[in-house]
Amino acid sequence: MSYEKKIAIIGGGNIGTAILKGFLASGKIPPANLSITRRKTSLLAGFREEGVNVSADNLPVVKSSDIIILAVLPRQLESVVEEIAPVLDGGKILVSVVTAFTIEEIGKMAGNKSPVVRAMPNTAIAVGESMTCLSASDETAEALGEVTRYFELCGEVLPINEKLQPAATILAACGIAFFMRYIRAASQGGIQVGFHASEAQLIAAQTAKGATRLLLSSGNHPETEIDKVTTPMGCTIAGLNEMEHNGMSSALIKGIITSYTEITKLK
Repeated sequence: MSYEKKIAIIGGGNIGTAILKGFLASGKIPPANLSITRRKTSLLAGFREEGVNVSADNLPVVKSSDIIILAVLPRQLESVVEEIAPVLDGGKILVSVVTAFTIEEIGKMAGNKSPVVRAMPNTAIAVGESMTCLSASDETAEALGEVTRYFELCGEVLPINEKLQPAATILAACGIAFFMRYIRAASQGGIQVGFHASEAQLIAAQTAKGATRLLLSSGNHPETEIDKVTTPMGCTIAGLNEMEHNGMSSALIKGIITSYTEITKLK
């Protein structure tokens, strides 16, 4: 399968550079077909050395690209889209990873010149393990298919109704931080029971990876896998019960709901 589209990433911050790293790591997209912009281009020097076009000027980059990924802050989105609108056309696809703005709103900003797809990846896209949720209108199904091909190079892709994009932001994008916090806590516990910090982190991180692979490969409910390591009067059930008595599941659910509430305040 060919991946010859030219891609521009507008915004070389954390998520923009993570997407670029993922595309490069896939080995499928020629570096010369990738561009990224940022005011301080010195911070992207490593990408230039790999053959990526690095620029501080959005217009020429967008003009020469087929897929334009908008990876700027919410407060920057409108001005950036208005800036590049003059060089947009029906042959280009706009992909927004900016939360809170709908396909319709972005389309209007761009003068409805290009199809718009919303994407919500997470920073694990840098290592080819993203969970990316994509949305498009009925009229832009072809664009959605094209964007899906590229994001599938860097992890799992799930097409969703656009109304679920805020929820996807919390569960997939913010979720990286939530799981990192669990691994940190597990590492701290590991240190307390005798491991050095580096050893505890390795054990916690690899165990989390193993748990994830078990669920993805089997399709089982988490409780099914929990039951396999939970014996009567054993240490596993003792630890699980103590965690639940202290509100582990409740705290996670409340955190997700609180983050979901906060996302409405981003515009």
